[in-house]
Amino acid sequence: MKGLIPAAGKGTRMRPFTLAYPKELLPVGTKAVIEHVIETMKKAGIEEIVVVVGWKQHAILDYLGSGERLDVDITYVVQDDRNGLAGAVKTGEDAVDGESFAVILGDNYLTDCDALKELKEFHNSNGWEATIGSFKVDDPTSYGIIDGEDGHVNGLVEKPSREEAPSDEGIAGIYVFEPSIFDAIEKIGRGKGNEYQLTDAIDLLRKETDKIGYMRIPGDHIDVGTPERLRKANREYDLRD
Repeated sequence: MKGLIPAAGKGTRMRPFTLAYPKELLPVGTKAVIEHVIETMKKAGIEEIVVVVGWKQHAILDYLGSGERLDVDITYVVQDDRNGLAGAVKTGEDAVDGESFAVILGDNYLTDCDALKELKEFHNSNGWEATIGSFKVDDPTSYGIIDGEDGHVNGLVEKPSREEAPSDEGIAGIYVFEPSIFDAIEKIGRGKGNEYQLTDAIDLLRKETDKIGYMRIPGDHIDVGTPERLRKANREYDLRD
């Protein structure tokens, strides 16, 4: 299984820092958050990793290089049109080369390094076409929300209002996919925010196959897209360390 890390966003909520470098290089402890993502993939046995770059891409290449320092093999692909998370995943299709693959967002700090390992095992044991890592949310308006039962997804809603949210099960920015997700991405149109939403592609695949699973991941996940969340990630890192 290969890994794919979307890392092409501009990180506008973290300006002025992200005027100089991408948010994936924001520090959590003594490492950039994207390095923590790679370590989580390594813990799951994934050593071939595709990084989707765009904004300030050379800074990410300078930091990660070929991956040799981290004992992984990194391939870079460029998302020229930053049109949403589904577009970022689609950009990596050729590099994934028809294999199963895992996705963790490049600004996503996971407090438990076994999160992907457990999600991968759950995916493989159930034969899902896509498996979503989830967590309990207090505010559904900032996340994709799962309508599901006993690990089986019945529906997905991207950033619903509190009244529209079918549950408090949020998408944690960590996934395992079969290559069928690429065909689903091809079929969707622009969704929330006039972007191609990965949630929409997964929901379309659900309608076509009814083989979409979810699992609440161990620990917590923190996307470091705001100063408050970056501070929280560093507090959690200090506790773990």
